[in-house]
Amino acid sequence: MIDYPRRGGPTVLRILLGSQLRRLREAHGISTEEAGYEIRGSHSKISRMELGKVGFKERDIADLLTLYGVDDPAERASLLELAREANTPGWWHRYGDILPNWFEVYLGLEEAASLIRTYEVQFVPGLLQTADYAHAVVRLGFPEASDDDVQRRVNVRMTRQERFTSPGAPMLWAVLDEAVLRRPLGGAKVMRAQIEHLIKMSELPNVTLQVVPFGAGGHAAAGGPFTILRFAEPGLSDVVYLEQLTSALYLDKPADVDLYMKAMNNTCITAARPDDTVAILRDILSQT
Repeated sequence: MIDYPRRGGPTVLRILLGSQLRRLREAHGISTEEAGYEIRGSHSKISRMELGKVGFKERDIADLLTLYGVDDPAERASLLELAREANTPGWWHRYGDILPNWFEVYLGLEEAASLIRTYEVQFVPGLLQTADYAHAVVRLGFPEASDDDVQRRVNVRMTRQERFTSPGAPMLWAVLDEAVLRRPLGGAKVMRAQIEHLIKMSELPNVTLQVVPFGAGGHAAAGGPFTILRFAEPGLSDVVYLEQLTSALYLDKPADVDLYMKAMNNTCITAARPDDTVAILRDILSQT
């Protein structure tokens, strides 16, 4: 039996259960049309279920398991329990009124990731922001938001960060363009505190921080910020996350992921070595 992870909320559990259902269906040579008919749905519904894009009805899962010849009580019970957990909202559900659906998907993936690699050109990554810096970023992006909504958005970022100082914390490898550190977002006092926080975070064993200095010139990731999420579970492929103003792209095709992975690796080579990061931050801090 697969020891399914319980991190990541519904997003990751839906993906894992969907991929397992697809493997079972294909192993028995059953078409999506036949499977859809069995649950009184369409072939497109089966496709969405297998991609983890929709929630699951326990009755549908039970009927599909019967169709796929899964009659072992323990295996059925495990998959049905996974379906129930996949419908349980993540901690971010209480912020659903201020978070777009496309970002809730990212939160689920981030929660389950074992390695997060990110490149930023404008802001300090959300996972490394202080509360005051995050407040300035949120206010910049949502100038018309109420003070309460701004604070709740900041709370989401602070909650996301808790994993990185907890037992079993994932690895975080962040590469920042020097411009991020030179832009005094929130004012000089806020920026000084933010740089001091980066120094502290860079000393954690699970955090690697690099800076691409202005003197490096052009580099492979100059096109814009992106994040690559890697998972310990074999059922989940790497995902590239590209955030836009009103939406986001999630790329998981191997060819796409490989291109971004090469860009990330080349950028890490172009950037100053991780061992030099603290010295660079202290130098910038002395000028702030």
